Amino acid sequence: MAELDAFHEVLFPSAVSFGATGGPVRRNEIVTLTSGRERRNARFADSRRSYDAGTGLRSLEDVYAVLAFFEARRGSLHGFRFRDPFDRKSCAPEQTPSALDQAIGTGDATTAAYQLVKRYGSGPDAYARAIRKPVEGTVSVAVDGVEAAAGADFAVDVTTGIVTFALGSIPPVGLEITAGYEFDVPVRFDSEALSVSLAAFKAGQIPAVPLIEVLS
Repeated sequence: MAELDAFHEVLFPSAVSFGATGGPVRRNEIVTLTSGRERRNARFADSRRSYDAGTGLRSLEDVYAVLAFFEARRGSLHGFRFRDPFDRKSCAPEQTPSALDQAIGTGDATTAAYQLVKRYGSGPDAYARAIRKPVEGTVSVAVDGVEAAAGADFAVDVTTGIVTFALGSIPPVGLEITAGYEFDVPVRFDSEALSVSLAAFKAGQIPAVPLIEVLS
């Protein structure tokens, strides 16, 4: 029997993902008091991304690729990587990632491992999102503004997003550690079935291909 939490380190078809729609979803509880005022509570600490990849289907080849991918993942059983067309870099979409993009920690001369994060907003209200699926070969890291050497000074686990410094390169006390990268979103199919009609596809009706982020 397959593991219920198994994750496949494979990328959803890129040609389809770049035409997908979707984005972050928040779950908040809003209660209106007898005074007319509202009491608002966040049900979850983190946002969860939801997508419909059906809008990215442009040809029968795309349909077949998604069907084959769905079968290989056993439907919703296994998670996989998805390239978000709107938010996939440590910087703005039109920019090139830099080792100075995102602060991921402050050195203490002891800690060697740091989680990649991306911050949205600024100041105390900024939201720090853990980045657990960086794209291999895209991660750069700097300590106190000086870029570190990949392989010699640090290594990155592309399955967890954890940056680990080599023994002789652990950041000293008080120095800021920053990183730049491209990344994927861990998702799974949010349906037990894919319903595709050849006649409907030719008529321009795109089937739904729902995806939901897998939070760890």
